[in-house]
Amino acid sequence: MIRIISFFALIFLVFTSCKNKKVETTKTVTTEPEKKNILFILADDYGYNDMSYRNDSFYETPNIDVIAKEGIVFNNGYATCQVCSPSRASIMNGKFPARHGITDWIGAREGEKWREKKRYNKLLPPTYRHNLAHEDITLPEALKEEGYKTYFAGKWHLGEKGSWPQDHGFDINIGGWDAGSPRGGYYAPYDNPNLKDGENGENLSIRLAKETVEFMKENKDEKFFAYLSFYAVHGPIQSTKEKWAKYRKKAEQNGITESSFKMKKFLPMRETQDNPIYAGLVETMDDAVGTVLKGLKDLGLDKNTIVVFTSDNGGVSAGDAFSTSNLPLRGGKGYQYEGGIREPYFIKVPWLKNEIKESNSPVTGADFYPTLLDLVGADLKPNEHKDGVSLVPLLKGQDIEERALIWHYPHYGNQGGEPSSIIRKGDWKLIHYYEDNRVELFNLKNDIAEKNEIAKENEEIAKTLKAELFNYLNKVDARFPVKDPLYNADLEAKHIQKMATTKLESLEKQRSLFLSADFDPQNNWWGSLQTKD
Repeated sequence: MIRIISFFALIFLVFTSCKNKKVETTKTVTTEPEKKNILFILADDYGYNDMSYRNDSFYETPNIDVIAKEGIVFNNGYATCQVCSPSRASIMNGKFPARHGITDWIGAREGEKWREKKRYNKLLPPTYRHNLAHEDITLPEALKEEGYKTYFAGKWHLGEKGSWPQDHGFDINIGGWDAGSPRGGYYAPYDNPNLKDGENGENLSIRLAKETVEFMKENKDEKFFAYLSFYAVHGPIQSTKEKWAKYRKKAEQNGITESSFKMKKFLPMRETQDNPIYAGLVETMDDAVGTVLKGLKDLGLDKNTIVVFTSDNGGVSAGDAFSTSNLPLRGGKGYQYEGGIREPYFIKVPWLKNEIKESNSPVTGADFYPTLLDLVGADLKPNEHKDGVSLVPLLKGQDIEERALIWHYPHYGNQGGEPSSIIRKGDWKLIHYYEDNRVELFNLKNDIAEKNEIAKENEEIAKTLKAELFNYLNKVDARFPVKDPLYNADLEAKHIQKMATTKLESLEKQRSLFLSADFDPQNNWWGSLQTKD
């Protein structure tokens, strides 16, 4: 009897030990191929929960789900910024935005020009770098040194001509230029100097996917790095009548609430996932992902090609097209909360067989650079990817050393975010606000929704994290906002009141229109939904 009890006690201890590890199981390493390719898929403004892998009640993304199911899912995967250009730069150079200097989306107003937005805020945001630094060795440049053919398709938004993809290590550039949104929309003609128009009505996401497959076909006997950077699902939100009807019906079946928007500090925020036009846009992007994955398999490249899928910031719940909700994550694109920075973050390495499904270790967009070099057997470049670390140990079921992740966004977002800096270390996240120098502290393990601010109850932890945050920011010569001497509290209050009444009411009316059975945008599904904040 004693032996039987001891046996079950041992089984319990082993089970408990496995359950408490950051990585839930282990991976089995199989024979690595000699020639390794990389397919990197980057979505734009794509939220953490905007996929059926995590939330099958509304969105349908079977192809993105395949990458998640066949790879490893990083539940605490982050973009390095709550807006696009900074996080995209970090993927290229392995640095946090405070270090590489692109701290806002390129084209955003800075300094006194911020007043032109007529938001009447307390601070003036600092200047920021307007292009990817040429002195940096980018990820594609590092891979070219290893004999890789490099290809870029889609959104770039890291500088004007002279700082386009071909100026930073890509042999081929299809569709990448200054713009951060699809100027001509998602259907041809595209109004893009680096993408020839297809027939009127051709879909942009599908076109980029087909171009990528063609590149892989032409270079299947070489090592390649294919970087497919969708413009989707950035506004304008556009879809087809068929997809709109499909998702309007799903929203109706789920139960359409009377209202969706709630006023936050500066703007109303969507709190429901029921936008049928946005859902159609998401599904079309997923269709494009399916096109590329099928191309890999048809070409016999699926067994030796690393596949990455991620986003550049959170889903748009306020500002832009007010498209989605990131709940239970708080906030969205432009915000300092998890909804603005926590992203889909999947890595599939075919020769690492999946016995592990998920990792809870905090990881960031700056980590892709060293991780991909490590996976293809190249020497790391620690003087370049100074803030990123290789995630290969995690991919093999091991741990990495705990480190601090840093965000620095000293700007007011178009979406209602506030000038702030963030540090996450372990389960703790501290946000420092520049308007009044207050801090917020959250324990993300216990409070993923960031509902319980606990800085006063944990003063020493908050003090230590703040010191580490500013030690880093000062070390990299980060820039900070300054008080606006022309600030007018009355004008700001009037503006916010307008947002809380007129703007909120218009958003609710638009939502009702999109969900109405007889919605008809004058038979112009491709060009009529260009919503602006």
